[in-house]
Order: sequence, then structure tokens, then C-alpha cells
Amino acid sequence: MVKMRKDGSGVDVQAGGRSQAKAVDQDGEGGRGSLTDNALRVLHNRYLKKDDTGQVVETPVELFRRVAQHVSSVEDDSALWNERFFSMMWDRRFMPNSPTLMNAGRPLGMLSACFVLPLEDSIADIMETARQIALVQRAGGGTGVDLSQLRPAGSIVRSSGGTTEGPLSFLKMLSSVTDAIQQGAFRRGANMGTMRVDHPDVLSFIRIKEDLSQVTNYNLSCTVPDVFMDAVKADRSGLHVVVNPHDGRKAYLRKADDRADYEAYGKSVDKSAYWTVGDVFHLIVTKAWQSGEPGLIFIDRVNEVNPTPNVGPMTSTNPCGEQPLLPYEACNLGSLNLNAFFRADVESDEVDDKIDWDGLAETVRTAVRFLDDVVEVNNYPTREIDEMCRANRKIGLGVMGWADLLFNLGIRYDGDDALLLANRMGEFIRREGWDEDSRLAEEKGTFLHWKGSRWDEVENRKMRNAHVVTIAPTGTISIIAGCSGGIEPIFSLVFKRQVMRDVSGKAVVMFEANPVFLAALEKAGYTSQQIETITEYACEHGTIDGCPVALADEVLDVFRSARDVGPEWHVRMQAAWQKHTDAAVSKTINFPHEATVEEVETAYLLAYETGCKGITVYRDGSRQNQPMALDKKRSAKQDAQRPEQTSIAQAARDEIVDMLLGES
Repeated sequence: MVKMRKDGSGVDVQAGGRSQAKAVDQDGEGGRGSLTDNALRVLHNRYLKKDDTGQVVETPVELFRRVAQHVSSVEDDSALWNERFFSMMWDRRFMPNSPTLMNAGRPLGMLSACFVLPLEDSIADIMETARQIALVQRAGGGTGVDLSQLRPAGSIVRSSGGTTEGPLSFLKMLSSVTDAIQQGAFRRGANMGTMRVDHPDVLSFIRIKEDLSQVTNYNLSCTVPDVFMDAVKADRSGLHVVVNPHDGRKAYLRKADDRADYEAYGKSVDKSAYWTVGDVFHLIVTKAWQSGEPGLIFIDRVNEVNPTPNVGPMTSTNPCGEQPLLPYEACNLGSLNLNAFFRADVESDEVDDKIDWDGLAETVRTAVRFLDDVVEVNNYPTREIDEMCRANRKIGLGVMGWADLLFNLGIRYDGDDALLLANRMGEFIRREGWDEDSRLAEEKGTFLHWKGSRWDEVENRKMRNAHVVTIAPTGTISIIAGCSGGIEPIFSLVFKRQVMRDVSGKAVVMFEANPVFLAALEKAGYTSQQIETITEYACEHGTIDGCPVALADEVLDVFRSARDVGPEWHVRMQAAWQKHTDAAVSKTINFPHEATVEEVETAYLLAYETGCKGITVYRDGSRQNQPMALDKKRSAKQDAQRPEQTSIAQAARDEIVDMLLGES
């Protein structure tokens, strides 16, 4: 049992097992801060201060006070902004990224989540990158590296006369660095590894996750130029051309050994002996279907709107893909809880009337100032990162709670009304964010590289920060805020989630039932027994479609999970938000287990056609361990063999009943 002090934390909270209440009033702050049991568990295990014995010595109120006070310390009127920053977080209208919650006002002091580091073609440079990865991850950040500049396997090393094993050997080495670093309180390292599709070793890169024990600390994406995607759409039969980054030589890839044939390039050859554009694209799609990787990054599209082309091109992204960055850049992220701006007290058929637009505008402005102040108070892990981050000042204001807001508004996720509202809210948030950033530029000055930037030469606008809007996945901060993650549809209306381990290293399994869904069932007059049946069905199937309890059409139409939403609607939603996002959008295109390779291919093509900057897919069950899962029923024999799993399933049912009945 892990305990919290009563002077602001409310109740004792068990690290696993049954839920003790729907939500706990945590504040002594005017009744504003209700935190769910799952939020308390996450805060306990990962965010709250602990003493040398591992005991929690901080309450949630104290955490948010600590963060607000530290971030506001650079303001002339620090007392005013301290209170505004605290209120914004404590009301769950906004949450900063995890490193800010963990480290603000503490000795480590590193507040950024996302970094990109250079990876140049020399042992000295590679080892320096490994050192910087270790420093970033020790402080709770994630890194992205691009392997495209490393010479391919088999290249001659002049200094020794030997041959190099190529980029993948160094990727494995960098992954092992992360294995050695335990981040903060149970925050393990996350990384992105990218490689251009025209690198000679790209086939090995695409295949590396065939063995899921390889480079477990890296998400992988191929960076693809427009010329490749256009060829995929127009004529897949053309031979795929690769370029050696070391000497610029071009080659075709032999099918016999997947190696680059430099002698064949430009000559008349037997096409059947070489990889075509279509072959490479099909391999990417097939491997994504099998394991969720690699994703795609449309690198030309990324650089078309690079805010600082005067500084350099972007070649990689942060671990979840939403933040393309220059080498040594970081981005300070935070997210608005859109559901917090739903006006439950308003009786109206008009969507506009049920959204607090004024409150949203005020929170956007306050959040932009908060993130700008994070750049100032941040203790960056290396000198190179410090210099680049203060020169470009990239911040990323995103959103979460989107699925919850749609539930409350009675709008189905996979429909035109949802896309229209996404465009409306995205445009509103970016406009308010840009305007506030321009005001900060007048008040505090533009970022160092503003002259010659896209803001200067294209937008004709003074800006304090080179990026303003980024949509991140919001894994644990959405749990703290008590809302759905990012712009994703709800994974399931009821599901189990494993995102951390307790102090003994044991996995903490948390069961979540969407509160808007539960409230709708209660309001519709279903009995507690019927609700238990409905939630058990949802937890097992990931959908309420086909539920043995007859459900009203409006419930079935609105309360749709990721399993109910077709891949094309996932992509269209991502594209709708991307139109109004400076950086990119973290969005996983979820597929049911029975989805086909062809369906994944369709999604990849649609992402390119609709203006997305990249795409990641995940087919349910394609990996044994996934952070969110359904509660699959087992036979009596299987249950006898796996008693722990049986108890987990029972805990899920118990927890749902507790949430419904308010029992402790």
C-alpha cells in the first residue's frame, strides 16, 4: 500500500487492484480539483516527490504549486502568473508534458520531452550522440536520430582498411544506451530512429522489427520524399534508386541479397532481379501491418513549412513523430483538455453554445505564455541543446479530450460534423496561439533566428517562438487530466491500461471506463446490472456494437471506439487537425486484428493525399504487450493455468461496479 498525506491529497490510494472512488476531491482549493483514482496512481508512481526511502512526500496540490511557481519565476509579475498557471493546471484545462511536471522546481530542472540529435558519419560523432542521449533520457526526455548520413554496411573504412557493419549496428548500440538509463520515476527511454527510403540499407531497416527483441527502445519511421510517393501512385514498376550518403553514388537494390548494385545503375537490366518502388512500398506496408513499424514521414512536406530554413533542414522527429526538429533542438509541449470547455449547464441544440470559446481563448493565451516561460527556466542537458533551444524557442501547444468532447456534444467521431468541428477548433486555437505569441514577441523580443525565417519572409509576423502548435499523444498527462488522449477516438469504452510499474517493479494494471459513457447509461435509465453487462461486453470486445443489452440508436451512434472507426476516418481526422498545426500530429491509425495489408496500404496513401506529415498504424494484437488492451475471456482450463490474469479480469469488473455505485 502506498499512502499519500491527507493535507491535500485526499485519501490513501492503492497502487493496483480495485478502484476506491469515482473521483477524489484533492484540493482544499475551492473544490476545483477532482482527480480520479487512476490519476492518483499515476501521480504516486511517477510524478510526486519521494524521499530517500521511496515514500511520497508531496501532494498533487503541492506538485502543481511547485510547477506554477517555478515556471512563473521569470515573469515580472510572478505572483499573478503563478496563480494563473496553477489554476489552469488544477482545473485540468491544461497540462504540461511529463518532464515539466516531474522536474520543475527540482534539482534536475530539465522540462522538455522531445529532442532530436545529430548522427554524423564518424565514431567520435556517434559516441558523442550516445552521450547526449544518455543525458537527455536521464532527465526524462526522448530523442530522435536520423541514420541516413551513416555509410551503408560493407563500406570501406579508410582509417583501418576494414568494413563497417552499417547504421543498424549503431542503432542497436544506441538502443542499449537507453536500456541502461532509468528515467525519473519509472519513465523509460523512448526514441525515434529514421532512415531515408533511398538509403542503401533501407531494406534491413524496414525489416528490423521482424524480431521485436531488437532495438526495443526505438520507434522507427522511413522518411520518404514526394518523388517516392508520387512514383508509388503513378508507376510502381520503376526501379528503386538508392544513394550512398558517403560518396553520392547511386544504385539499384538486388533482390538476391538486398545489396546496392552501383554498377547496374543507369544501365539496361533485368528488372525482375531488382527491387522496384512498388516492392519497397509493399514491404513497408507489410511490416507495418505485422508490428506497427515502420511509420512514414513525408519529409518534403515537413520541410515545406520548416519555420527556420535559414538554420537548416529537418531530417527527424521526436519519439512519437509529432515534432520534427533540427539537430540539438527540443520542444516544450503541453496540451489543452478540450472537454474542460464543454458547457454542461447550457441547454441548446447549437454546438457553438455548448463550447466555452472565451474560456478556451483565455487558456490558449495563458498556456502559450506558460510554455514560453518553460524555455527560459529550462535546465537543458547539454550546451549544444541549450544554445539551439534558446535560439529557436520551439513550443508545442496541443489538445487532448477530443473524443470526450465529441461524446458530450453527441457527435460521432467518424462523421463530417466531427471533421468540421476539428477544423473550427484547430483554426481557433492556432489563431489565438499565434496572436499571443506575437504579443510576447513585442513584449519580450523575437526568437534569435527570426530574421530570414518563414515567419519573417512568408508570414510577415513577429514571433517569440519558432513553433507554437503541436498535437502530442498525451499518454499519462491525459490520465492526470481525466480525459481521452490526444485526438484519438477512445481505444475502448472500457479497457485495461499498463503504463508503469510500481516501486517493486511489478506492472500496474489500471482499468478505465469512460465517465461520459457511464453517465449516459445512467441518465438513460439502465439498471446497475444492465450497465455491468454493457461494460463487461465493451471491455471484452472493444465496442458496444452487438451488446446483448438493447442500446438506443443515439448511444450506438455516438459512443464509438477506435474499433468502430474505419481507418479512412482516422486519417481524415488527422488531416483536419494537421491543417492548423505548425509541427505535426501524433495520431495512431488503429486497425482491428483482422485488418488486411491492403487496408494498411490504403491508409498510408490517404495520409499522403490528405496533407498529413506522416502516419503510424497499429493493428490490435500485433504485439504481445501493448499499453492498452481488451479483457479477452478464457476457457476454464486457461483460467486455471493463469490465475493472475483471472484475478485481473475480476478486478476489472469490480472496478467498473465501484465506479458506477460509488463504493469504496
